[in-house]
Amino acid sequence: MLENGDLAPDFALPDAEGKIVTLSGLKTPFKIVYFYPKDNTSGCTTEARSFSDLKDTFAAAGAEIIGISPDSVKSHANFRDKQGLRVTLLSDPDKAAIEAFGVWVEKKMYGRAYMGVERATFLIGPDGKILKSWGKVKVPGHAEAVLDAVREAAGKH
Repeated sequence: MLENGDLAPDFALPDAEGKIVTLSGLKTPFKIVYFYPKDNTSGCTTEARSFSDLKDTFAAAGAEIIGISPDSVKSHANFRDKQGLRVTLLSDPDKAAIEAFGVWVEKKMYGRAYMGVERATFLIGPDGKILKSWGKVKVPGHAEAVLDAVREAAGKH
């Protein structure tokens, strides 16, 4: 997984409408890129709702939020509409960004090993470098912790 100080890799991925979004094309000083395993699962829904609820507060602090999973554009559109999400969701079925950020990892469930997306979040600063990263994210309180980190970073820039 990428670490603090690493340059965040650019990506070009479709959003829920099929429009291509690039990291370098985002205009806010701070970017929140979070990776999650699957649309419409309990943890991923809670995480996406938490970020959506705080979207305006993040925007006021100069940050845009992007969620990325291997799910399809259609799945993202359904997830967004069903849950009333306000964050941008990007589809990465080829796992280009997922692998570039180092979050395609071996996981274990019920003693069985498989490859999957590690729930992780990256705060990227105005210079394109990772200011803070969170791996193996526990959802409760996470969006608030990321917001605190954005506010702290904004105070230093």
